[in-house]
Amino acid sequence: MEILVIEDDGSIGKALVQGLTDAGHDCVWVKDGERGLELGHTQQFDVVILDLLLPGEPGLQVLAKLRGDGIRTPVIVLTALGTIEERVAGLNAGADDYLVKPFALAELLARLQAVCRRTADRPAAALQVGDLVLDLTNRRFTRGGAEIDLTPTEFSLLELLMRHAGQVVTRKMLCEHLWAADWEGTTNVIEVHVTRLRAKLQRQGGDALIQTVRGRGYALRAT
Repeated sequence: MEILVIEDDGSIGKALVQGLTDAGHDCVWVKDGERGLELGHTQQFDVVILDLLLPGEPGLQVLAKLRGDGIRTPVIVLTALGTIEERVAGLNAGADDYLVKPFALAELLARLQAVCRRTADRPAAALQVGDLVLDLTNRRFTRGGAEIDLTPTEFSLLELLMRHAGQVVTRKMLCEHLWAADWEGTTNVIEVHVTRLRAKLQRQGGDALIQTVRGRGYALRAT
């Protein structure tokens, strides 16, 4: 598993990384909420292990912002705050599990497996590629946390590109996805929608990310 560890205590963080690595997992460890929030938005992880008492951005705020932006990565909260009220607050903010310090590594590993089993078959509520987040439930799109209004056609077009990020999506595939499984008409209309979508992405800042693959179609660059 790819695991993001957000923990400001040096000794606990080192022990977590060592134990998780020895168990065969890949870990990224950060010590503050701001950096954890940034990585949670811009990189794909299987699980986030989150401390609550963090400098700068508190853990509950990090969790609430991730969930508010449609990030559905499973989160296991690690904290010394163990009262019923504090556990309820963490779960209500969007945590998938809660482990009170001190804890045994064996229990954490078991909870990691359990969380992944519970979420493995959960329908994706959002798609994320870099700083692009497509909320499929509420039909919202954000880039870098800023919402961008899309037409229904633009939303569906971007959804297919994000599902195949880094791969070529042909114009015919896009037409069939948008209008009909047996589409036989012209694909020129797709160019108009792609041009408008690119413009909206660029107005928000940064590259448009949608690349034209000459003679084949389009690809959303995975970042």
